[in-house]
Parts: sequence; structure tokens; C-alpha cells
Amino acid sequence: MNTGGPLGRLKTSVSETLPLSTFELASLPPALVERREAQTASGPPRRTKIWELSTHLHCSVIGTCLSTGELRQVLRKLGVTVPECSDHDLHSIGVELAGRHDRAAKLLHKALDERHRVSINQFAKATTEEAVRSLWREAVRRGDIPGAYWATLTHPFATRAIIGNAFGEVHMLSHLVGAANRADIGRLRQLEEANGELLARLDRQQVAFRNAVVAHDATIADLRQALAREVAAKPTSACGDQRVMEQLVADLERRLALETRRIAVLIERLECSRATIGEERAARTVLDSENRALRRELNSIETSLQACNSEASAKATPPRLEGLTLLYVGGYPHQVARLRDLVQAAGGGFLHHDGGVEHHLNLLAGLASQANLVVFPVDCISHHAAHLAKQLCRQTHKRYVPLRSAGATSLLAALRQPEVADLVDVAN
Repeated sequence: MNTGGPLGRLKTSVSETLPLSTFELASLPPALVERREAQTASGPPRRTKIWELSTHLHCSVIGTCLSTGELRQVLRKLGVTVPECSDHDLHSIGVELAGRHDRAAKLLHKALDERHRVSINQFAKATTEEAVRSLWREAVRRGDIPGAYWATLTHPFATRAIIGNAFGEVHMLSHLVGAANRADIGRLRQLEEANGELLARLDRQQVAFRNAVVAHDATIADLRQALAREVAAKPTSACGDQRVMEQLVADLERRLALETRRIAVLIERLECSRATIGEERAARTVLDSENRALRRELNSIETSLQACNSEASAKATPPRLEGLTLLYVGGYPHQVARLRDLVQAAGGGFLHHDGGVEHHLNLLAGLASQANLVVFPVDCISHHAAHLAKQLCRQTHKRYVPLRSAGATSLLAALRQPEVADLVDVAN
């Protein structure tokens, strides 16, 4: 039977042990939570299980609150993981498993609780509907979406209005992320076109110089052969006019000297071209590296949007930065306000130095001493400012992170690195 690729094989493997229902995306139903176990009157209110949530919420929960690696671990425990399966395939299987009241759904629920234990404990202090709503709004302001989303949906005091509002905000964040990355996608296409033109130019130059050298070598060889034939045909002893022979030899020598000079000029131009080609190859290597970085970001965004719009918003959301002060050196002036809002929304402090355009470089040392982390975009900073920033960080034992570009996407990617999370823990 044709299983239709990795996803088909994975679904077939799951269906052999865990019968699955078909997941259909539709408008949210009136009941977003359906308790399948009676709540005892004497016991404390309990949190909602994932299989008790409406199936219309499972896509956003799996995509936003659980990473692909953690989802693979859960499926590996069930013995249904296929190595060549894509992230989107695994996401689809996770959404289907979430609606089943069986071992698979329980493992998913346990993985989500372990991942977001801190947020769950914070929300556990809320004992009213308004308290839950207030905690959710505060988490959105900080940019701490995944844990707060899971804690909100499963909170015993979460109402339909709260759950619907949280679902809507997570859904709309995905659209904002897609719009913000259009500039990076356009730049990626421009880099690919420039890279292709550069390769074609290198090929044309190499062919032209090779043909020129071969042609002039052949001309010199022909002149030498012509001189040898003239000398052999008119030996001095048999030549009646010595002056004619001398003029012929002198003419051939002048032509030979002229061709030799032309060869020397061509060789010099060839050496310059080789040096230029070396520089262009180095530049092409940098462009290729940027292309790969942009493609990774683009593929990550496209995969997330195909899986669930909300998953993309979670990836674009910066981590918590409470207690961390960030110094941004360089960049474009019109982007500083947006970058400051992103960092402050994550709970961090933001300092800026333009790299010596209007701010004096002597101010950089004082700003670096106030910061826990120094970042700078390599495409929008002078070499002197970048070198000075690195030197100050080494002297003060501060961490610095070079950014691929001056866009907000590169800054968000840097803030998601584990090293930044370690700095937040140390700062707190």
C-alpha cells in the first residue's frame, strides 16, 4: 500500500497502535473546554487536560508551546518516529494525538507541563478570572508567549472569553512575523542574483585571459620560426645584400620585443585579475554564508507558517531578559526605536551607540561597562568601532554577539541563543 512518503509512513505506524481521528480546522465552537471527568465538590479545582481542550486549539498549542525536538522525543517514546519525517509532518501527528485520551496524549500533556513549569506555577497563584486575564496580558507585554499560553488554556479559572482572546492574539502574532520578514526575503533574492552574476563574470574573465595568453604565445612561436626560416634561407655567405638581412633581423627583433612587452602587460593584468578574483571569491563566500543564514531563517518561517501561524509568532518572540542590559553598537538610526521596544518588551534594558557617526567613540567604554551583553550588526558598523567593542568586552569580561544584519530578525535570533539565557540567569 502506498503510504505517501514519510508522513504517510508515520501515520500508518501510529494507526497500527493508536487509532487517530481526522483533524479538521473550522471556526471555534461554543465550548472550548469539555471536562470528561467529574469535578469533586470538595476537592480543589484542577487544570484542564490537553484532550479536554477543543481540537481547534490543539494546532496552536503544539506549534506554540512545544518545540520540534521535544515533540520528536515524545513520539520516540511511542515508537512511531520516522527519521526522515519533516517538522511539519511531526506537527500534524502531534495535533492528532492531542485529542486522544490515551497514553500519547498524556505524554504530550506531561511534556508541556515540564517545559512550562515556571509559567504554570506563576499562574497557579491566580484564583479568579480577572487574575488569569491580568497574568496573560503581562506575559504578552513581556513577550513570554509559549508558557503563558499553555498555562492560560489549562487554568481552572480560564473562561471561554479568556481562551478565545489568547488564541486570537497568538494567531495574529504569526501575521506580524510574516510581514516583518518580507524585507529579509527580498534581500535574499537580491543576494542570490548578485551571486549568479559574480560567478558568470569570473568565468568570462578566466576564459578571456586564458585565450589571450595562448594567442600571444602562439604569435611569439610563429615569429621565432619565421626568423629561423629567413636566416636559414639567406645565409650570410650567400647573401649579396648584408643590409637587407640586417634590416630583416632588426624588424623581427622589434616585433618580438613588442610582443614580449604586450605579454608582460597581459601577465601583469592577469595577476591583478587573479587578485581581484581572490577578493571576489572571498566576497562570494561571505554572500554564500549570508544566503545560507537567510535560507535557514526563511525555511524556519515557512515551515512554521505551514504548520500553524501561531508557531511562527512563538519563534519570533524574544525570550525573557529581566535584569539584562543590552548595548547595541551601530545599525540604522531609524531602527533604533523599534529595537529598543523589542528589548524593553522582553523586560531588558537597552543602550545604543551609533559606532562613531554622531556619538564619540570615547563614550563606548562607559556604555559597555553598564551592559551585560554587547551586540553589533556586521553590515552596518565601521571596522574600528567593531574592533573597539570587541576589545572592551574582552577587557571587562563581557559577552559580545556579532549580528548578521541590522534587522530586527537577527537581533531576535541572537536573543534566543542559550548563552543569552545564561546571562539572564546570572544577572538575576
